[in-house]
Amino acid sequence: MRLVFAGTPEVAIPALDALLTSGRHEVAAVVTRPDAPSGRGRRLVSCPVAQRAEEAGLEVLKPARPGDGDFLDRLRQIAPDCCPVVAYGALLPRAALDIPPLGWINLHFSLLPAWRGAAPVQHAVLAGDDLTGATTFRIEEGLDSGPVYGVLTEEIRPRDTSGDLLTRLAFAGAGLLTATMDGIEDGSLTPVPQPAEGVSRAPKIGVEDARVDWTAPAQHVDRVVRGCSPAPGAWTLYGGERLKLRQVAPAPERTDLMPGELSPGKHSLHVGTGSHAVELQWVQPQGRKPMSAADWARGARVTPGSRLGT
Repeated sequence: MRLVFAGTPEVAIPALDALLTSGRHEVAAVVTRPDAPSGRGRRLVSCPVAQRAEEAGLEVLKPARPGDGDFLDRLRQIAPDCCPVVAYGALLPRAALDIPPLGWINLHFSLLPAWRGAAPVQHAVLAGDDLTGATTFRIEEGLDSGPVYGVLTEEIRPRDTSGDLLTRLAFAGAGLLTATMDGIEDGSLTPVPQPAEGVSRAPKIGVEDARVDWTAPAQHVDRVVRGCSPAPGAWTLYGGERLKLRQVAPAPERTDLMPGELSPGKHSLHVGTGSHAVELQWVQPQGRKPMSAADWARGARVTPGSRLGT
């Protein structure tokens, strides 16, 4: 099939590479989000998918809005049979959806209809799910509600961060998306409507959502840290300054600390929660690089009884 691939972040690159090397499909062009300011100089930088596409010699389309007339005209000229999508990051209007005769097929990182939305992996970790996966489905105007072509499952391991899980799903999902393209081409796959039951939402996780509530149980604190890693990054306050929490570990043997109360040791740093303590392992002070929590505590002269969250 003749394809136009749509995607933006690094997590979409395994799927693009899989389609480029499939031997069955022609990737005629790539659609990404426009260049965005980056770094201290706020210089405009192409997204990871655009950079990979340019390396492969592909035409790259960067519409400000996928409903723009110039973009739609160019897409009609390219005349794709189908448009596979991975984390493109913009809603597709009906005018765009109607152009490829075989539709726009999205690779979504959840077991639909669970976790429809922008942050399915983060919400699965935050909710303490044991199992997640990836789904290919035909995009409709509803939010991740279209009929399903294929599914794979993936175990959520006890210490997985969202980044860990998303990396595994990106590579496994690349194979699923390629197999879906194969099945659509040869007519062996028929999309199945999603069930009405089991729908849950996964809106984007904002910075305020990533603030740790030390009165919550340790299990919840652990999930927030893992679910918000690497972005936007769980955080708390210490001495009025923001402290990012990169890694914690449950410490059920410590039940003597109040929520937010710090207990520094020679090679450790514990903090109380609404249940038992957690051990802070890696942190990132404001304006500095990540470091071990014990090293940070020594440098910040943390004393027993000091508190996080204020």
